[in-house]
Amino acid sequence: MRTRPERSGAKPQATWLAGALACSLVAPAWAQDKLTVEQLQQRLEALERRVGGNVPVDAGEATAEAGLDGLDQRLRILERKLELQQEEQEARTKAAAVIAVNEKGASFKSADGDYEVKIRGLIQGDGRFFLDDDAVPQNDTFLLRTARPIIEGSLGKLVGFRFTPEFAGDSASIVDAYVDLRFDPAYTLRVGKFTSPVGLERLQSSSALSDIERSLASELAPNRDIGIQLQGDAADGRLGYAIGVFNGTVDGRDAATTNPDNNFEYAGRIFFEPFKNSANALSGLGFGIGASVGDKEGSGNNFLARYRTPGQVQFFNYRSAVLADGQQSRWSPQGYYYRNAFGLLAEYIVSKQELNIDGVREDISNKAWQATASYVLTGEDASYRGVVKPAQPFSPGTGGWGAFEVVGRYGALEIDDAAFPLFADPSVAASEATSWTLGLNWYLNSNLKLVVNYLQTSLDGGAAAGADREDEKAVFTRLQVAF
Repeated sequence: MRTRPERSGAKPQATWLAGALACSLVAPAWAQDKLTVEQLQQRLEALERRVGGNVPVDAGEATAEAGLDGLDQRLRILERKLELQQEEQEARTKAAAVIAVNEKGASFKSADGDYEVKIRGLIQGDGRFFLDDDAVPQNDTFLLRTARPIIEGSLGKLVGFRFTPEFAGDSASIVDAYVDLRFDPAYTLRVGKFTSPVGLERLQSSSALSDIERSLASELAPNRDIGIQLQGDAADGRLGYAIGVFNGTVDGRDAATTNPDNNFEYAGRIFFEPFKNSANALSGLGFGIGASVGDKEGSGNNFLARYRTPGQVQFFNYRSAVLADGQQSRWSPQGYYYRNAFGLLAEYIVSKQELNIDGVREDISNKAWQATASYVLTGEDASYRGVVKPAQPFSPGTGGWGAFEVVGRYGALEIDDAAFPLFADPSVAASEATSWTLGLNWYLNSNLKLVVNYLQTSLDGGAAAGADREDEKAVFTRLQVAF
């Protein structure tokens, strides 16, 4: 069989050009008769107009002068323009910020993911209704408990930040304001105002609390403080730690805006979740210990604790002449266990403070504990962060009712006997509070939560002639929007 030799010259070039142009045009070449040079010229001009090319005024004259070589050159220029346009479009796409709005709020992220700003928020509106409060009347009220816009994000791979103002109450304040230097997941340096790493429930987000208000044990733990902290996770997240230096704050309260006595407080925490990455019944187990130590010297609310019931009524305070005069230390063993719909959180805490009144010194050691159990009736997983997302969000007419969770809590706070009667007045300050709470949480969707609590607290002492203050009985309700 004889092979037909290829022909050189214009015809092979014309064949290649016709095929290339045919692929670029709307009508397929195989469906037409053989294209003439003039037809190729016309279609090339149409493509050039679409990409902004220069088209000769007299197409026939240009064809006569340029011929196939001219068309080939123009086609190559056109192809290059298309490539450049595609490259420019890809570059613009890579440089464009990624904007997302969903149930977690709004985020603005750079194309490479290194820079990000997240906008979130938390609103909590409460109704508080006290029962049988004839001896010590309390005001029934509706209350804007929390109104916090939350701004957080990252500035490159190294720097993270969070800024949270609080607009509930009579004046605005700053809840969180800190910067993280994220050298590695195993060691991050946090600087600013944030929660001291002692109490387990104190470290839990207020949006994730099982009950409306925190327990009696949290009254002995420090809240937010100003300082610097080294923190991190190791062993694939099974070990977490934090250790820091702070200005120091009294039990259950935020720190003052400056260091009031020129003394610092040292606080730390270590927490184990040994089966975190295991698919077994112990994967939701976590336990650890938090502690703090430092000197306090002064009188008044910035140095001496005042304790409240879960109904937010003060039941203990020191006499006005009492001074904090020496070391304060706290230690708190703590843990939780979450398994499917069941959750259990418990902690014990001791707070010890050296006091002085008129030259008489005493180490006062107060202690508290609490245990909170929860069960999600609709089958979703319980967790330290609450029910993150209902399996069937509330949607009237479609059968979705959200998630329902029942909660029970019991706890106590005991004041050191040595506090009475010299450091605290037994006719005003109770020596012990024992409290229990029953609650129902309704998670309508990822953002909306309705809560109702019945809480009751029994108090020893705190009334005239050595009598016990009447029991506190109340119904609290909450509507929470978090995103």
